[in-house]
Amino acid sequence: MAYQAGRQRSQPRPVPESFEAQAYLQDYAALVEAVPFPSVVFDHRWDVVLSNVAFETLFGGVGPHPTAMPGDNFLRFVLFHPEASTVLGEHESSWCLPMLAHFAAAVERHGQDRGLQSIRRDIAQDPIMDAAYRHGLPHWIRAVGPGAVEHDGAVRPVVHPDPRWGSTDCRIVDDTPKALQEMGYTRMTLVLREAARSVSRGPRRARKTRNGAAELRAV
Repeated sequence: MAYQAGRQRSQPRPVPESFEAQAYLQDYAALVEAVPFPSVVFDHRWDVVLSNVAFETLFGGVGPHPTAMPGDNFLRFVLFHPEASTVLGEHESSWCLPMLAHFAAAVERHGQDRGLQSIRRDIAQDPIMDAAYRHGLPHWIRAVGPGAVEHDGAVRPVVHPDPRWGSTDCRIVDDTPKALQEMGYTRMTLVLREAARSVSRGPRRARKTRNGAAELRAV
């Protein structure tokens, strides 16, 4: 599978233990690569297991980061990469808050997981993000309803480096077969819409970022 072009991964990809699972994953990689839209497989920590060329192309323009590259851990990229908002439109409401909601659910299920604990510590080091997580997130979920935190079927804005797509929308499709589920993996595909088909959301203004982390206001 394609890695970040010209970059070395900061950590190895998680690999299942059994030979049979590894063989399945290798064949599944060919399927993911055949998809023309950005597609990624990650584990319960959002550590990336597989990603295709379309995924790498979408995020290929972001600068290096020691812990928050999209091809390493997608949650960390959304929350902590200072350039995440240049690719993920309406970054705070459409991406950060839903991902924080999924993270909170993962912490409830895997509270002792060291990877998740590390992400929680990094959230706590950002006072604004920590306040959004502990206080703003429950209020936001009550206000928008539980459906707003679901990935599958959600339509969210992105900014693609290819002018054919440009500033557009994608529909997130969770298409995880049983075999992947049993390994603890999830597959997410971003079905891009051509700019002309994109649903109008009004003008989108770029949001400035703080040094070292994507900007998130307390909700």
